[in-house]
Amino acid sequence: MNPSFGGFWQRLAATLLDALLFSALMTPLTLLLAGTGVPLELLGNWLLPFVLTLGCWVRLGGTPGKLLMGCEVVDAGSGARPGVSQALLRYIGYILSALPLGLGFLWILWDRRKQGFHDKLAGTLVIREDDRRLGLYELERQLR
Repeated sequence: MNPSFGGFWQRLAATLLDALLFSALMTPLTLLLAGTGVPLELLGNWLLPFVLTLGCWVRLGGTPGKLLMGCEVVDAGSGARPGVSQALLRYIGYILSALPLGLGFLWILWDRRKQGFHDKLAGTLVIREDDRRLGLYELERQLR
């Protein structure tokens, strides 16, 4: 059995699911906080997604969309969930992946381990949940 990494289309679907879920969270919050003086654009577009994404990667191994798509973000070296600093580096890498016309995300299409620029920068992999049970040694052995 070959290891299966989370591919481009799965990860795109996960991103779309996350956007829908996030919108479902933000709409009631926006209505609740309207007129209170809370800077909704800063909170809703920047701070909340940042905190939720990092928290999900570190605590759950993926955002809700990734988990629903059967994928998990892991450290490429140990197979463990990413730490806070690694998750932060990955999040910053998202910006870098988007800059050259999304090339960092498109790179997932032809990379052997389905890593985008953000994964390479942070030293992470997105693996299929079923393969998580195999352990990193077995995954690497099957790649050779």
